[in-house]
Amino acid sequence: MTSYTFTRELRLLTPAQFKSVFSNPIKASSAEITLLAIPNSEQHPRMGLTVAKRYVKRANQRNRIKRVIRDSFRLNQHDIPHLDIVVLVRNGVMEMENAEINKLIEKLWRKLSRRYNG
Repeated sequence: MTSYTFTRELRLLTPAQFKSVFSNPIKASSAEITLLAIPNSEQHPRMGLTVAKRYVKRANQRNRIKRVIRDSFRLNQHDIPHLDIVVLVRNGVMEMENAEINKLIEKLWRKLSRRYNG
């Protein structure tokens, strides 16, 4: 059976892993969310999240946004190519409902897959 968990292997954990993604990434972005990705040598995608306090002031709001994005990644991980992905959240995301964020991030997963596969 297919697993839909979000284990440690599916996360970018160290600053070095994050930094490598910023070097020469494939991009997929909207006004509120940007995805940066580079191919990895693993057999699965990995994701790291950055939700800046500058854009989302309250911790509970940051946590909500991260939860929605993590959940979307967890459910779509088998459709995403083997990439290391950093999700950057920008201004305007706070006004969005969870369903809107989910819809937007799923659209960005597809866009990223298309750009990676050419």
